[in-house]
Amino acid sequence: MTRVLFVDDDRAMCEAMSSELQAHGIDVVWRSAAEEAFELLSRDDFDVVITDLNMRGMNGIDLCHRVAENRRDVPVIVVTAFGSLETAIATIRAGAFDFITKPFDIDEILLAVERAVRDRSLRKEVRRLQTALEHPSPPIVGSSSVMHGIHEIIARVAASDVGVLVTGESGTGKELVAQAIHRRGAVPSGPFVAVNCAAIPEALLESELFGHAKGAFTDAKVPRRGLFTEANGGTLFLDEIGEMPLSMQVKLLRALDERMVRPVGGNAAVPFHARLIAATNRNLEAAVEERTFREDLYYRIHVVHIDVPPLRVRGGDILELAQHFLQRSADRQGKAVAGISSSVAQRFLAYTWPGNVRELLNCVERAVALTRFEEITVDDLPDRIRAYKHTPLVVAADADELITLDELERRYVVRVLEAVGGNKSSAARVLGLDRTTLYRMLDRFGLR
Repeated sequence: MTRVLFVDDDRAMCEAMSSELQAHGIDVVWRSAAEEAFELLSRDDFDVVITDLNMRGMNGIDLCHRVAENRRDVPVIVVTAFGSLETAIATIRAGAFDFITKPFDIDEILLAVERAVRDRSLRKEVRRLQTALEHPSPPIVGSSSVMHGIHEIIARVAASDVGVLVTGESGTGKELVAQAIHRRGAVPSGPFVAVNCAAIPEALLESELFGHAKGAFTDAKVPRRGLFTEANGGTLFLDEIGEMPLSMQVKLLRALDERMVRPVGGNAAVPFHARLIAATNRNLEAAVEERTFREDLYYRIHVVHIDVPPLRVRGGDILELAQHFLQRSADRQGKAVAGISSSVAQRFLAYTWPGNVRELLNCVERAVALTRFEEITVDDLPDRIRAYKHTPLVVAADADELITLDELERRYVVRVLEAVGGNKSSAARVLGLDRTTLYRMLDRFGLR
């Protein structure tokens, strides 16, 4: 609903205009003094300001100047009974969006409001696109079979608005997957709002997500919109949702079911229209069993599941990513570094990358900064990668120390599960099994 702030020192005019605009579906707040109106605008949001020109105290032109200096995103429409070319020019120079002379028809006001709202919306979109061009979302790099599967799921789910749960170890690129779903979705031009649930104190998380009313708590000096509302028309990405306190999980589930949020300390619920994508590096199935994560919320966000594999199982993607990061780092640092040596490639493929893609990025940026050549060499790598040695499989020579194939298989399954942090989807992918077969195997070995 369009929100209008109407300003006129004639209270009867304020009440009449408020009644007319509300009859046409516009939410109107009025003030009989420009000073009061500007003070309200500094702590609340409106789509349009409509102000009389000649008022006691601060007049309409002065109000235009102050709005242009402090809230230039809000268009101002000036109304006056003393219309002249000079007055019109003065108001436009002061920053007014439109100028209407009395007596006027209500349709004139409605048309001006519609144009002002459309102009504000276009300006916001231009700013969003400029920001996107200056800070483009990085692509998902990788052509391995596991990443082909990820791309296929993204393409199939992007057009719908169902909830998506993205899982994977820390540093695997879960937010990139969420951004890819958003960019390929029905409203790619809408906002992408990301919040790390683990990084916000429990006492502030509700206010951050749902917003708060003025005076809701000690520091709430002005009302604030929550991230759910900020994400209207786009995507809200809740990272590390597994760290969300149980008390907040209840409120999140209710908001998702009702598609409404209630600001902290507020009386009225506010509708939101945003797609939700959640991510976690925790095993939520285990968390549900341990009663640290609500089962009903788990099934609410787990409509489609995308498991992002760790870097160590992505094979040649490691070198693709390294080259991508190298080119980006070389451009940013202004260095003529074109590639990596074969010995570096061998070490990259042998290393287990416990920090995943984030660790690889850090390693490549460091190497580009240190190298004196046109390609990064082993000497440019961190000690942990330079000295890493892959542990080979050793078969005992003594017959008494040999083990059965079943025991060898059990140990290897345990080793794979440890390597992927207990994530059964990733373990099944590494072992070349489906999840059902892996579960049967775990039951057979008593590992379930």
